[in-house]
Amino acid sequence: MNKKLGILESLLFAAGDEGLSTKQVTEVMEISHIEALNLLETLSDSYAESPERGILLLELAGTFQLATKKENAAYLRKLVTVPGNTTLSQASLETLAIIAYRQPITRMEIDDIRGVKTDGPIHTLIAKGLIMDKGRVEGAGRAKLYVTTSEFLDCFGLNKIEDLPSMDTADSEEMVQDEMDLFFDRFNGK
Repeated sequence: MNKKLGILESLLFAAGDEGLSTKQVTEVMEISHIEALNLLETLSDSYAESPERGILLLELAGTFQLATKKENAAYLRKLVTVPGNTTLSQASLETLAIIAYRQPITRMEIDDIRGVKTDGPIHTLIAKGLIMDKGRVEGAGRAKLYVTTSEFLDCFGLNKIEDLPSMDTADSEEMVQDEMDLFFDRFNGK
């Protein structure tokens, strides 16, 4: 593959779902419109002529973008549904612990307990499928109520939420912290 094709491929990869117009390719690569079209065609042909390749070049609404081949869709679905081996930030772990032990609970109640805003950790936990909103409180504002999910139970090897370590048996705040640290270390793979 010549150097310009490699540059074009890098640009398309970096552009992601937004894709690139021919004009953007010409401006960034400092080439003519005809040369940009030729490079795009050559790159598209190289993907099409190699059945072992997993990507192709699409033109959609006047932009060009890299896409995965349809025949690999089943594997991509598996990737999305198989939980990753990712860790959570300290803020997310603290927020998750509060929700687990106090559910159902509103974001404002979580903020009050933590003493800081928890919008980011809540979004992270929802995206990872560990919590969900489960209705709204009655009255003014109708704040969302958050609870843990079955994925949370699976991640922590629990059959039901009542299987969480009891906070009542701890003699001190230090013991509570130690218990929570051990519990969440299991999630973060330590």
